[in-house]
Amino acid sequence: MNNDKFSFLRDERVLKVAVQIFVVLLVIVLVLIFGYNLIRNFQNLGLSFGFDFLKRPASFGIGDAAISYQPNDSYSRAILVGIVNSLRVIIVGIVLATLVGIITGIARLSDNWLIQKIATIYIEVFRNTPLLLQLFFWYFAVFLRLPTAENTINFLNLFNLSNLGLSLPWPSNKIALIILLLLIIFSVYLWQKRTQAVMEQDSSSKVLSWILLTIATSIILILIFGLNWQIPQFNPTTLSFVGGLTLSPELATLVMGLTFYTAAFIAEVIRCGIISVNKGQWEAAKALGLKPYLVMQLIIFPQALRVIIPPLTSEFLNLAKNSSLAIAIGYNDVYGIANTVANQTGRSIEMLLIVMSSYLIFNLIISSLMNLFNNLVQIKER
Repeated sequence: MNNDKFSFLRDERVLKVAVQIFVVLLVIVLVLIFGYNLIRNFQNLGLSFGFDFLKRPASFGIGDAAISYQPNDSYSRAILVGIVNSLRVIIVGIVLATLVGIITGIARLSDNWLIQKIATIYIEVFRNTPLLLQLFFWYFAVFLRLPTAENTINFLNLFNLSNLGLSLPWPSNKIALIILLLLIIFSVYLWQKRTQAVMEQDSSSKVLSWILLTIATSIILILIFGLNWQIPQFNPTTLSFVGGLTLSPELATLVMGLTFYTAAFIAEVIRCGIISVNKGQWEAAKALGLKPYLVMQLIIFPQALRVIIPPLTSEFLNLAKNSSLAIAIGYNDVYGIANTVANQTGRSIEMLLIVMSSYLIFNLIISSLMNLFNNLVQIKER
């Protein structure tokens, strides 16, 4: 009878939950002890601990503010600007690094000798040099060496590259832009469902194909007619570009540096994931007469995703943390602005906690989304 009462203790699931609860409680206790000691030490030194200072006016300007900001705004508003600036870099960096990484990873497996060697050299160079050094190269040797705005490098009368940064067309219709982003996200989800249906020879694949075609047509129409694109124009009076979106040299440097550095690691993740798929899959697909891109899309890549996603998540987390190097080139991210606030107010501990919490939340969000994506792309075996 006694053995039956405590049989649940031998259940592996119960033990796992119990261990997790114990770890969470231990962390809470340690945080409480740390907080108590911190407040007591502050009191012994005659200092106060709190976040009331965030309501005071910041009295300093912020370049590259992604949201509206004035110097007379509060410190909390300044920190919010830093958080949004960091998120902007992280999101754009993840998207671009993933695209470059996938292309480079596949290129390194190419049968073309030249393409394979170029991809290999790029990966080895960018993986084995410090990111900080690469940021300095992009900033001092590339962007600051570009011609002035009067002699800007113009592409198709749409893009302008100068020492003021990169100016490009940007939509003014925000509602249409949000709808476009939602359609793109939904189409990615449907594409994954269609791929799974094709692999399982499900008749729903045809319906999904027509839905995807309709969404693709809608996306194209919104891109052309619905976004009300603003084209950047040079204003000789202010020596700046009016209209569109201008990425400052600091922002462009950070995005470029993080993209190419992280993409080199992602490329190796992609390559290893593809190699992990049994060669017999390639041979069987070729024997059936499938074209190479169909082999990769329908057979190889879906299986490789199970190997790719876990290390890919780590690279995304590294990109988010590496974005804190923005302070080295003068970009105002959450770390840089927090450093300025700490210097003005003397509240270093409070600002350190805010910065730590910000990056913790960034990484938890990325991890949660990647875990969700991992569950969606898993192949359902019969």
